[in-house]
Amino acid sequence: MILYQILMAFALPGFLLHALWRGGWPEVRQRLGLGAGPAHLWIHGASVGELTSAKWVIDALIAARPGLTLVVTSNTQTGRRLVDSWGLGGITSRLAPIDGAGAAGRMLDDMAPRALIIIENELWPARIAAASRRGAQVLVIGARLSARSAGRWARWPDLIETTLSQIDWLSAQDDASAARLLDLGLPPASLGPVVTLKAHALPGLQPPPFAPLAPRAKTLLAASTHEGEEDDILQAFAHARKIGGPQTLILAPRHPDRGDQIAAMISARGLSFARRSKGPVPPPGTAVLLADTMGEMSLWYAMSGICLIGGSFSDRGGHTPFEPASFGCALLHGPSVHNFAAPFAALDSGGGAVRVAHLGALEQALLAMTEDRQASVAGSMPACLAPFAQGSGTIIDRLLSVLPKDLR
Repeated sequence: MILYQILMAFALPGFLLHALWRGGWPEVRQRLGLGAGPAHLWIHGASVGELTSAKWVIDALIAARPGLTLVVTSNTQTGRRLVDSWGLGGITSRLAPIDGAGAAGRMLDDMAPRALIIIENELWPARIAAASRRGAQVLVIGARLSARSAGRWARWPDLIETTLSQIDWLSAQDDASAARLLDLGLPPASLGPVVTLKAHALPGLQPPPFAPLAPRAKTLLAASTHEGEEDDILQAFAHARKIGGPQTLILAPRHPDRGDQIAAMISARGLSFARRSKGPVPPPGTAVLLADTMGEMSLWYAMSGICLIGGSFSDRGGHTPFEPASFGCALLHGPSVHNFAAPFAALDSGGGAVRVAHLGALEQALLAMTEDRQASVAGSMPACLAPFAQGSGTIIDRLLSVLPKDLR
């Protein structure tokens, strides 16, 4: 732990300069843990995906304890904006404090929370130690640890063992993550049941902002795409569109602030497009809707018969199949799905998804995704994913146990 603290101290000036450049003094203050204010719970998720997966948990906690106050932190401004877009009472969104310079301790002293709730794999040693020292329970939900990450932590055995020993309760998202965490030093008594958070996420139904640009079976959604994927997706779509494939592409990048960059790619392909962030209703016949906004993914799922899973054609490990599946979107994905290995394996073996070996094969995959094929794939999804939709009550009960029962 001492070596870790020394390394973080050396990195501190760079972190603060970056924060100053990105957001000025308000961001620096948040990164230093200043000005948080009191709250019953501190909930932390890395960014959009993690926070989205846990929204149903937050909703359930607020419903059970109407007077609940929470501080929800994220590593990114996009994550923070997502929390703000929920419009939930009792929640303050902030950027997460630096894991050093006493930032987490300052924030915990201001908040005096009953618990620090960590989503997925955000195991920051100083933050966890600061919470434990102050008597706040440390609870981890949807814990995920890949083999690669476990190997990196194994190079710091004392640090990770100390960090894991301070966790009061942990629910992993899969058996493999649970086993790796136990191997690294998580006390067996702290291990709760395996629960896949994203399997319980409820679709956010919203009224459509405009009429669909094409029939659902002719609409392709590329959901949560990353840099290095969009241009090849645009090429495959453009070619397939000319010969009877999908006629509309809704392109929803993982980070909407890349909108200008992606708009330039679409323009270079000669495709007509509209940007959702600019507001106007896209005219009929628009080929591409660049969905460069936050909090509207359910709109795009509802309009699309086919959903291409972003992050699965890079080394990102793919994003959730559960949300698009809940809307009946037929799923296409690339080879990199280690974030959701078990669900995608079940989908692939049960006919509930189509694996595309690489982006060069995407055009043919789109042409093969006829309306009948979409119906077949979508119809197979519920049975494939049913085993993962268990255990939600266990998580809610454990989190509520740290709160006063008379909280109103």
